[in-house]
Amino acid sequence: MRLPFLVFILFAFHLGHSQKYPRDYFRSPMDIPLYASGSFGELRGNHFHSGLDLKTNQKEGLSVYSAADGYVSRIKISEGGYGKALYITHPNGYTSVYAHLKKFEGSIAEYVRKKQYAQKSYEIELFPQASDLVLKKGDQIALSGNSGSSGGPHLHFEIRDTKTEQIINPLYFGFDILMPDAVLPVINGLMVYAVNDSSVVNKSQRPIPVNLSLQKDGNYLADKVYAKGNIAFAVNTYDQADKNYNWNGIFKAETFLNGSKLFGYQFEKFAFDETRYVNNFIDYHRYKTIGQTVQKLFFKRRYPFSVVSGNVTNGQITVYPGTTLNYRIEISDFHGNKRVINIPIQYSEAESTIPKTEVKTPYFVKSKNDNNYTKDNVSVFIPANAFYDDFYMNFDVKDNVLYLHDDTVPVHQNLTVTFDVSGIPNLNREKTFISRMDGSKKEFFTTTKKGNLFSARTKDLGKFFLEVDTIAPRIYRPNFAEGANLDKYDSISIHISDDLSGIKEYNAYLNGKWILMEYDYKTKTLVHFFSDAVYDAEKNELKVVVSDKMGNSAIFETHFFKTKT
Repeated sequence: MRLPFLVFILFAFHLGHSQKYPRDYFRSPMDIPLYASGSFGELRGNHFHSGLDLKTNQKEGLSVYSAADGYVSRIKISEGGYGKALYITHPNGYTSVYAHLKKFEGSIAEYVRKKQYAQKSYEIELFPQASDLVLKKGDQIALSGNSGSSGGPHLHFEIRDTKTEQIINPLYFGFDILMPDAVLPVINGLMVYAVNDSSVVNKSQRPIPVNLSLQKDGNYLADKVYAKGNIAFAVNTYDQADKNYNWNGIFKAETFLNGSKLFGYQFEKFAFDETRYVNNFIDYHRYKTIGQTVQKLFFKRRYPFSVVSGNVTNGQITVYPGTTLNYRIEISDFHGNKRVINIPIQYSEAESTIPKTEVKTPYFVKSKNDNNYTKDNVSVFIPANAFYDDFYMNFDVKDNVLYLHDDTVPVHQNLTVTFDVSGIPNLNREKTFISRMDGSKKEFFTTTKKGNLFSARTKDLGKFFLEVDTIAPRIYRPNFAEGANLDKYDSISIHISDDLSGIKEYNAYLNGKWILMEYDYKTKTLVHFFSDAVYDAEKNELKVVVSDKMGNSAIFETHFFKTKT
């Protein structure tokens, strides 16, 4: 008698998810079993993941299909980001997105190639008319790949609301049925925080871990927490699925205090302009200092991230004298698999033996206000809400170098850093830009120059300085020897690189005609395919011109032979 009841419960669960969205409209974008190497809302560097990363058996070249009837409304090819990406608008009010593709197919490929040659650019963004590239559900549109900033072969797949451009979790559209999951989320650890200056938790004012014990029912019991004042928690967690052991993001987190709902969120949808809020969603300092990602179940100051904005409370717990509380955390995936952590909390008068490490400086940043700081020849403008919380900032200038705190504090909006170069003799103004140390590497910033004032916008803190780049890029290691016969080759390739300001532009010519060369920044390779049929019979003169962002250029010339087919 239990089986029918269980089936009813599962049906009701999926029905609850499906009330807003059509669950039988879209087909799978590939004809292979679907496994996710990345989930919707998963925590990434500076952003939430905006779709499903679908595995492609660790290889490129699998057929990709239109998920429903519609038309190609946008095509974008970029060196980084989504690489080769295709957007299909459907008549039901949604748009599907396919990214990191290897190549487009059929009429789409021909359309793109003609536009690239017309604009003489590999990187391109196109907005076809509704009648240009019409598709039926199941039409092949591309081959899967690894283009852009992809870390390995896969298909990035999204569904967006066409009107609002909000990204929606594809599992709501029936893809959960294609991706079965009976595996519970994984709990890796629990952190507790003394939120206010007067708060103490387990004799500490710093964030500290809480021990967990796995119970027979698969849930966790935490060691008792002794506290006073306002405290809060964060959890280190991830999700897995059937036949899939990737560490994917969770779908939902909820907290309860003495049985009443305290705080929660679930990844149904969000807007692109919200995605950087991931830096306030996690314990950013912990992430930057020890590389561990913990998801906060609270916030100090309200911020307009729609995923958490529905909470009545900020997730904090106030522990009064004489109180004993039971705090519960529930972590769930989309299929309803759930882990529970029960945490007993008791009031304690114990004073802190581990004080906060905050160092007070003359520069206290009030995050809700504009802030300006100037010393010597350097100034920094910080707009209101550039930071999530108030803090004491380290700010100093020595020998034309700006020391602006460090990268353990997240920045949400651009700061403006300005150097007055009037007192710097013999400066090569044309080749000078503002740079920042990113680990051991010098980072380039686009620099605006107005008279003696050089300015750059940045969403990072750290060490800033003026840098000069007079060195041209490198063009090297073609895949053929000069004068070689390439009758058996389907393409030519060559490597390019720049060690400072970075590649800005590259152009290649065969016998004086511009040719399309695809650029993969991960391998530093330019590739031209002979299928473009630009080459001449017999001898072909190749010229490659590469420029960096400070105007330094390099030229490479060679020739080869190939019989016209």
